Amino acid sequence: MINVTKTFLPPQEEYNFILKYAWDTGWMTNRGVLVKELEHKIQNYLQSRPIIAMTNGTLPLQIAIKALGLTGEIITTPFSYVATTSSIVWEGCSPVFVDIDPKYLTIDETQIEASITKNTSAILATHVYGNPCNVEAIDRIAKTYNLKVIYDAAHCFGVQYKGKSIFDYGDVSTCSFHATKLFHTGEGGALFCGSKHYDTMFYHHNFGHSGKEDFKGVGINAKMSEPQAAMGLAVLPHLENIMAKRKSIIDHYNLGLSKSLNIKLLNIRPDTKWNYSYLPVIFDTPMLMSKVKLGLEKEGIYPRRYFYPSLNTLDYVNGQNCLISESIADKVLCLPLYHSLKLHEVKHIINVVKRYL
Repeated sequence: MINVTKTFLPPQEEYNFILKYAWDTGWMTNRGVLVKELEHKIQNYLQSRPIIAMTNGTLPLQIAIKALGLTGEIITTPFSYVATTSSIVWEGCSPVFVDIDPKYLTIDETQIEASITKNTSAILATHVYGNPCNVEAIDRIAKTYNLKVIYDAAHCFGVQYKGKSIFDYGDVSTCSFHATKLFHTGEGGALFCGSKHYDTMFYHHNFGHSGKEDFKGVGINAKMSEPQAAMGLAVLPHLENIMAKRKSIIDHYNLGLSKSLNIKLLNIRPDTKWNYSYLPVIFDTPMLMSKVKLGLEKEGIYPRRYFYPSLNTLDYVNGQNCLISESIADKVLCLPLYHSLKLHEVKHIINVVKRYL
């Protein structure tokens, strides 16, 4: 059986060696030494803005919305994982959906201004599959209309755009460290922001504490635990090897599928150093996508319809029509991609896809 993804597990003795510190001290949570070490090493590795490690990748979105004081309408993308939209709704705001660029699959920056009203407080956009949004255009729009910008960068660990970390764009960027991501802490996530917002974000993720007995305001518990941080510290030294293997796999996919009729592969925005996070294939029709999906499953290969459905069609939002996103969501399939996938398995997957095409 070949699943769409497989968690990278570092050698168990490496994880145990790091975790032993927490075991010996008995300090399992409340921002222990390992969490602080992980934050420091990630920031150095990425050369990014300061990071606040959290217990999952959704809480950073919710905290960013809350801490920035957002109200009313937030312009967002319909082509993302559900957490992008649900975080907006959960925090009492209304998502306003803008359709996507058919080439890069990110929010279509040329349509944003038409959706801005007196009730708009922010833009929350997703770097889809690690593919950057048009951050320059979004920044210009945000400054013109005095809007905040949050980037859901869940897929973006290691991505650079124009020579700097993708996490350095926007007022806040968030990331997921879920076990399915190329860098992970089992379950986890992070928020990246500059000094202007750091203190506010920090106390919001720690019950509102500004000291042991002082409170600066309302907060929740989003702190990462020491066992989670230990996993991240064990995975991080392997990251270059993980990305190199994923690049090799994607190169083989691209070589095998690039000349196939009836499909399109992901276009990466120029000036991007990508992280090889996903392998989406867009078929010409939903029927063809379903045919290939069923054919793969007959061979014990399990791709994923990611992203589906288009978020503007969720039953708890008043979604605008987003014809491109709805069309792509009905036709996209992510093929298996993980560090230990063998090249002969990739070749087999390619052959099955071609057979059903």
